[in-house]
Amino acid sequence: MASGQEYAQQSSDAPMVGNATRYIHLDDNSTIAEAFAKRCSASPAAPAYREYDAATKEWRGVNWREIADLVARARAGLRSDGLQAGDRIAIMLKNSINWIVADQAAYAHGLVPVPLFVDDRPDSVAYIVNDASIRLIFIEGEEHWKRLKTVADQLSPLCRIVSVKPVNDASEPRLKTLAEWMPTSAPTDAESFERPPTKGSDLATIVYTSGTTGKPKGVMLSHRNILANVQSGLRIYQIYPEDIFLSFLPLSHMFERTCDYYLNMVSGASIVFSRSIPQLAEDFRTVQPTVIFSVPRIYERFLAAINEQLKKSSPTKQKMFKFAVATGWARFEHANGRGPWKPSFLLWPLLKKLVAEKLLARLGGNLRLAISGGAALSPSVAQVFVGLGLNICQGYGMTEAAPLLTVNLPDQNDPQTVGPAVPGVELKQGENNVLLARGPNVMMGYWNNPEATRAVLSEDGWLNTGDQVHIDEHGFVKITGRIKEIIVMGNGEKIPPVDMELAIQLDAVFEQVLVYGEAKPFLAAIVVLNDDEWARVAAENSLTTNLHEQSGEKSKEKDKAEKFLVQRIAKQIKAFPGYAQVRRIVVSKEKWTIDNGLMTPTLKLKRAVVYKKYEAALDELYKDHIL
Repeated sequence: MASGQEYAQQSSDAPMVGNATRYIHLDDNSTIAEAFAKRCSASPAAPAYREYDAATKEWRGVNWREIADLVARARAGLRSDGLQAGDRIAIMLKNSINWIVADQAAYAHGLVPVPLFVDDRPDSVAYIVNDASIRLIFIEGEEHWKRLKTVADQLSPLCRIVSVKPVNDASEPRLKTLAEWMPTSAPTDAESFERPPTKGSDLATIVYTSGTTGKPKGVMLSHRNILANVQSGLRIYQIYPEDIFLSFLPLSHMFERTCDYYLNMVSGASIVFSRSIPQLAEDFRTVQPTVIFSVPRIYERFLAAINEQLKKSSPTKQKMFKFAVATGWARFEHANGRGPWKPSFLLWPLLKKLVAEKLLARLGGNLRLAISGGAALSPSVAQVFVGLGLNICQGYGMTEAAPLLTVNLPDQNDPQTVGPAVPGVELKQGENNVLLARGPNVMMGYWNNPEATRAVLSEDGWLNTGDQVHIDEHGFVKITGRIKEIIVMGNGEKIPPVDMELAIQLDAVFEQVLVYGEAKPFLAAIVVLNDDEWARVAAENSLTTNLHEQSGEKSKEKDKAEKFLVQRIAKQIKAFPGYAQVRRIVVSKEKWTIDNGLMTPTLKLKRAVVYKKYEAALDELYKDHIL
């Protein structure tokens, strides 16, 4: 395809869904506060949000009238602190009703909410507080305050710290609990209390991107940016008032905030906030959601659980599973015009009852819409779930686009791609096949950083995504690489590390992988092993399991085991060119998580941070090799 050719789905060309009359009306000048008020007025008694109360050990919920009352009370608290339209506040809370209250109270008062990752480092919080001149911050409680107190002298812009739970610290005059900060009553009619004159083009939020290097950049999104993205989604997917969303990705990220929270507000569906990622499997079974927005890692975890169950099953059940997946996948390909009809399709009702429904019960059994984004979904993972009847639609976006740019449609789904442009978004390929996007959802720019804005946003509105793509004749986008994540080896050969990492991780021994080799004579990999799987494999092959990089002097046993793992890696990446082969590895004992700072809130690896952590071990691999 010639560079510069444009693809777009304009709003005027997109068919309106049949239930659109249930959606609240929005125009180009609508604001999030206005949208929330309209929803509360349109369906006051309908369920809005539900969460788990650890004290009573019960799930509790609020309807739209009740959430409007809470927002009005929180807004009165903001007013009492003297905050003025345009001031910034920060929300550092877990996904909860309180998060929604804080966000909507800010909008109702004309403020600009700045979401923070709930477990963000104190130095990062201090940087954002000062960069955005944050006036008030919402925190969870004692644990948060203990960490923030270490940088209290760097939080001078703050006039108020509001803690959801009591904090025992009389030395901080700015600190108040939510209960004492919020008045007991306030005007309850969501449309009656006066709001500052805010326009759709005004700044709605600043979202600091969790970049892998340097200081985070504050993405400025307008009300129009966000609501246009919501409208695009609702022109593609039908959402009903009876739908239940299960929210488990952090609301500090625009994927969850736009696609779950704001879309729910406009459509009138309800949201249940999951207790935690470790309890997610149980929450799926309890909540029985109909719609989820997830990152690939969640689907991978459920597939791993299914595979573990299969290992304990009889050979007959294992064959039945493979046959069911193969049949379901063939039906899916046929429905999308990519495969022939097969006689085995006649067996699908039986396979669905005996295999698919039982396995999908792990996800609650009621899912009708599952979206994957935030990272690449492995085709092998997609094939299993789609084969079982869960039509996962992979999409693509970025914070700078509020965030959705492309997504597959339920009846036009190609899991090898991230779908076509969403309605209203134009796409084209720029230099080096980089994806450029333009639309009403593209950011206003970076806060206090015009140089960074100019680097990615052209004067005529084209956003440089930094991702290399191929766009087919139907407008479907396939991500082929990332400009910043291409490894250039010492011999000049270019390697797409993410593709190789996905291939390696298809071997269950490898839980996490990072390929390394910039300007090096050969590729290496840092790997985190799946403890249970590695213990089994090592026992079968008489290998040592003591392989992590701090294990001291290299032994013959360790060398033998590492060579064995390199051979397993070679099998996974044999389809790559000869120069794209991993010759040495570093085995990490520590898993890479959000808590230890090696992953972003959406479970992406912070590549530069991981490289730095294992710098000495990597240098050791190359010490006897020259270019």
